[in-house]
Amino acid sequence: MSNLHHYIDHTILKPTTLIADIERLCDEAKQYSFAAVCVPPNFVKKAKSLLEGTDVKVATVIGFPFGYSAVESKIAEIVLAMVDGADELDVVINISAIKNGDWVYLANEINHIMPIVKSKNKVIKIIIESGVLTDDEIIKCCELYGVAGIDYLKTSTGYAEKGATIEAVKLFRLHLPAQVHIKASGGIRDHIFAQQLVEAGATRLGCSAGVAIVKGERGEGNY
Repeated sequence: MSNLHHYIDHTILKPTTLIADIERLCDEAKQYSFAAVCVPPNFVKKAKSLLEGTDVKVATVIGFPFGYSAVESKIAEIVLAMVDGADELDVVINISAIKNGDWVYLANEINHIMPIVKSKNKVIKIIIESGVLTDDEIIKCCELYGVAGIDYLKTSTGYAEKGATIEAVKLFRLHLPAQVHIKASGGIRDHIFAQQLVEAGATRLGCSAGVAIVKGERGEGNY
């Protein structure tokens, strides 16, 4: 798949990220025409300035990586990220609430987040950590977030014991409305697996090994 680079969110989210790492990430994103870079919130402004004049989008994470911060906290993070210039917001939903079957909490959470994101015409990707969920829980998430108007449902943070799988992507696609895209992330380290995820229905791939993937090599790292 020669155009695989267009699917990639070139990602660095480790807590020890340096400014030099962000500079390299953005240089590589420009060189390989990746869809976006995904960076920690404190580096959004830097990434935005480095990518000025290009088509590469700047994404950041909200409520990362466990999703159990208060809705008000996530909203504050979203507002600050948008002020700093983020084009896309990858929001970790309260995974504990999913495991406890608290769908009222989750509906309230997304209903408070969506108007703020869409008032600025930003892209929202909802992360549900599919590797720790049952099929039934994944299907319920597809139903809840599918009607909420999100842009992408995303498989993983990259910090759980299990990342993206072809099976999860297929399950997403089966139960999401056609207009909701899928972002696969977590453990995508080679071209073959990346291509299989796209063939299963993913339209974005979150990975730190983006360069290795497009070069047909094997990368390292969680993300």
